[in-house]
Amino acid sequence: MTACLMESNAAVNSGEAPRPDGVDDTARTLGFKVRVRDQARRAKGVDMAGWRRRVGYPLVFGAVGAATFAVVAAASSVLIARKVLTPPRRRDEDVIVRAVAPDASVITLSPTPESLLRGDYSFWFDHDAGHARLGPILSRSGVSVTRRVERVSFGDLTRAKRGRISGWWYVRPEELGVPVKSIGIDTDGGVAPAWRFNAPKGDDGVRSGKWAIHVHGRGTQRQECLRAVPTFREHGWTSLVISYRNDGDGPRSDDGRYGLGSTEWRDVEAAIEYAVDHGATDIVIMGWSMGGAIALQAVTRSPHSELIRGVVLDSPVIDWVDTLRYQAGELHVPDPITESALKILDAPWGGHLTGAAAPIGLPELDFVQRADVLSTPILLLHSDDDGYVPAYASRALAARRPDIVTFVRFTRARHTKLWNFDPKKWTKAISRWLDQLDVGDGTPTPPGV
Repeated sequence: MTACLMESNAAVNSGEAPRPDGVDDTARTLGFKVRVRDQARRAKGVDMAGWRRRVGYPLVFGAVGAATFAVVAAASSVLIARKVLTPPRRRDEDVIVRAVAPDASVITLSPTPESLLRGDYSFWFDHDAGHARLGPILSRSGVSVTRRVERVSFGDLTRAKRGRISGWWYVRPEELGVPVKSIGIDTDGGVAPAWRFNAPKGDDGVRSGKWAIHVHGRGTQRQECLRAVPTFREHGWTSLVISYRNDGDGPRSDDGRYGLGSTEWRDVEAAIEYAVDHGATDIVIMGWSMGGAIALQAVTRSPHSELIRGVVLDSPVIDWVDTLRYQAGELHVPDPITESALKILDAPWGGHLTGAAAPIGLPELDFVQRADVLSTPILLLHSDDDGYVPAYASRALAARRPDIVTFVRFTRARHTKLWNFDPKKWTKAISRWLDQLDVGDGTPTPPGV
């Protein structure tokens, strides 16, 4: 589900601990779709002759059949609900390596929606023990795609058999070529590591009080956000790239479960408090995938909301129910099982099944229905072919709140890979929006802070 039930880039880029890269993804994160799909199809009981041929035995009809359906349906619903909230432990390598040049300068891969995208991407292989940067497509056919290898960061690419395409480009913050400071942010669960990129000082020797807080997606880590830092820095914004609970870098919560934004926003609030303590007077929050859901919770719940001047959302989850239903549909999960899983996520007793300390509160995470509570300017970037977090909730929010939402549509860039696919369009959209943002004059940060 969402960047949850399906394996996506977000998930593709998604990570676990240790996770050298990250998608969403909130997306290729669960790795159980065959099991859920098979259970769901058997439970649904449609096309019985076909399923008998597949599984090798008939389902029992009558009372026994009804009991079997109930048991399998209930088990599938619990499995789905648990997986949505459980940080992933491994990521699938869905791209087959067909060939690699002896000098590792060219690689031929199986064709997938991600491997066929134009642009620059990371390629993780050998279960994340290896990493390479992939450049343009050199040739393609019905069974393969050949790309230039820009660099092998680590690992032996010539021995790789499988791997995955990631939207990450920078693996380490130092690769940006600008000063970075590793810091710790005090949260209610412990210290969350973060990177701070100071904006350049002005002619008067001081920095402005403009701070951007970057929030990564589900199943991934801080590196996902590094692509945005240069654009904000060029416009005079200090960037704080944060971790949050249960992401593999931040502190583990008592339940060890995602809150889909309902709990993680408190870690964004802690980052806001850090920024304010260090001179921030104007704040923008940028969220990727599930990070978008977290950002929207922060902007509507933060005691410092008067300092939040805007929100930038890349491939965001605007409505979790919409996203989870979409991903379940892609996996052919029967509607009753999907709806049961959603009820488990929201029920007071659901935590006994999912391990979550509290109900998620899905209605509070639906910003299509809650569009009226928003008042902060929003830049929303989403691709029609996202594949994991559907764009129609983003379009619906933009339609409901054209007064505050600037919607930038991509047609073929997949999930959280908009920067990779068309960096000029992506950068121009954010730059123009930042230039038009109403930012107060505020007291700048003193020199040296």
